[in-house]
Amino acid sequence: MNTSKLRVIIVEDEYHSRETLKGFLETYCPETEILDTASQVAEAVQKITHHRPDLVFMDIELQTGTGFEVLQQVTDLDFHLIFTTAFEHYAIQAIKFSSIDYLLKPIDLDELIAAVAKAKKRVQSQSRQSLLENLLQNMLGGSSEFKKICLSTAEGIEFIPTREILYCEANGSYTDFHLVDKRKLVVSKNLKEYENLLGDFNFMRVHNSFLINLGEVKKYVRSEGGYIVMNNEKQVAISGTKKEEFLRRMGI
Repeated sequence: MNTSKLRVIIVEDEYHSRETLKGFLETYCPETEILDTASQVAEAVQKITHHRPDLVFMDIELQTGTGFEVLQQVTDLDFHLIFTTAFEHYAIQAIKFSSIDYLLKPIDLDELIAAVAKAKKRVQSQSRQSLLENLLQNMLGGSSEFKKICLSTAEGIEFIPTREILYCEANGSYTDFHLVDKRKLVVSKNLKEYENLLGDFNFMRVHNSFLINLGEVKKYVRSEGGYIVMNNEKQVAISGTKKEEFLRRMGI
């Protein structure tokens, strides 16, 4: 066995999808070695536990349960995970929140190759288990107030509860996260991506440059065209087209 290869398990209950993915990996991803496949929750748990793979492709919906049930039952989550799903599943937001990769079926070959290359780079990462634990917490936890978003910075990976974000500020192709504890985290994704992720968690894009936590607004000032003051006294500009929505959401 070539130990430099990514050792893979495929968890997929649809025969055609399983064989297609297997064929793609064998033909176009020579850096992978398929150890085994599984189609049911209990079988997947047993095989992942036995083989201790580097990479698992996991269908979200299985005939006997879900991929999340597999993760709950595996005691050692030390592997890179790529979810597969045939549609925009309700869980996709939690998956994105936790910085976990996913592929929509039918799987696009170029996207698969890119995902495997990313997994190869992450194979020695010490954060793999933390990413999966955060995913389970986001999926199975209670109030959305306590959801944690995974932010990858130059220093490492941080898991930040959404309630601890004051506002996000556009910084070219980067986003600056300003936190309640006065820290600033710089993340290499643009503000639009976080607008999509945080929109359901009481955040609002009030300006091209600002995405704010509405729960951290101190006051709205009508003079000088109108602006917002956050709890840390930061003055945030608001676009004219956003004022009506902002005031409505604030109950003003």
